[in-house]
Amino acid sequence: MNTFEATRLVAAREIRVKLRDRTFLISTLIFFLIAAAATFLPPLLAGGPPTVAATEAAAGPLHAAGLQVRTVADDAAAEQAVRDGDVDAAVVAGPAVLAMKEAPGEVVSALSSEPPVRLLDPDAVDPTLAFIVPFAFAFVFFITSQTFGVQIAQSIIEEKQTRIVEILVAAVPVRALLAGKMLAGTLLALGQIGLVALVALAGVASGGDSGLLSLLAPAIGWFIPFFLLGFVLIAAMWAAAGALVNRLEDIGGVSMPVQLAVMLPFFAVIFLNDNAVGMRVLSYLPFSAPTAMPLRLFTGDAAGWEPFVSLALLLVASVGFLLAGARVYEGSLLRTNGRTSLRTAWRG
Repeated sequence: MNTFEATRLVAAREIRVKLRDRTFLISTLIFFLIAAAATFLPPLLAGGPPTVAATEAAAGPLHAAGLQVRTVADDAAAEQAVRDGDVDAAVVAGPAVLAMKEAPGEVVSALSSEPPVRLLDPDAVDPTLAFIVPFAFAFVFFITSQTFGVQIAQSIIEEKQTRIVEILVAAVPVRALLAGKMLAGTLLALGQIGLVALVALAGVASGGDSGLLSLLAPAIGWFIPFFLLGFVLIAAMWAAAGALVNRLEDIGGVSMPVQLAVMLPFFAVIFLNDNAVGMRVLSYLPFSAPTAMPLRLFTGDAAGWEPFVSLALLLVASVGFLLAGARVYEGSLLRTNGRTSLRTAWRG
């Protein structure tokens, strides 16, 4: 078979194994539930507008405010409806608002005369979203790249430890073996992220917040290609790290640079998300661009040309790390007599 067929065969085998792996299925389900809970539950828990009992004459402002109005014959009937728990509040002559224990803010606002409000920055992102969105992007990239990267490294180590790798390289080219593992891991990670993104968008759309949807959709759309290239970069490093050792318990000694390459950008994006200069720098660095640039697009801080430049730089970095990782992988894969140094693997 040629290299393409060998790569496809290895990738198909890796995907089949993972789809039968209980750990992978559980992690996918957890991601799905987290995304669903974060987007579907808030509108459901918030409930609808309060129900108000009022006479026909007093119901006009309440209807205009979008409240649920139950028309009653007189003020006595309105008060009784509150006491019976049929409505949250009542509006009686005066006007006065009746409630059992707490003042209904929405009803009071509907009857109040509010001064005109002029927003100086109408496009500003809500402070809560400004914290949640960067954390979500960084968390998803961090967890997914770590999880699938470690799985690629573990698969390589297990094949070396059991000496199965000697049989495999006799049947398929070494680079096809690596390409198949990388392709399978990338497809599985991308499928998991795509599922989470669809659930998040569906939840926002079901909540009726079209403004938030218009902000999130392009950010998520850009996050997927950035995630794809960023994952390839990190996965290449994990593959090289896995090929350097022969036992699973030794992976910690060679994986520290990879873990730092993922963890440091994660915390940098979290702590510098409100620092314009810091985020601009992070959006062009290969290890932090997958989360920093989509975040800047969400907040509207990035110009139209910036994501293309950042993505191009990330593409160049990913190709470079992929070639370097492949060389280390080839130079150390068949060395099963202990840990291989990076210099030896590079020269091998």
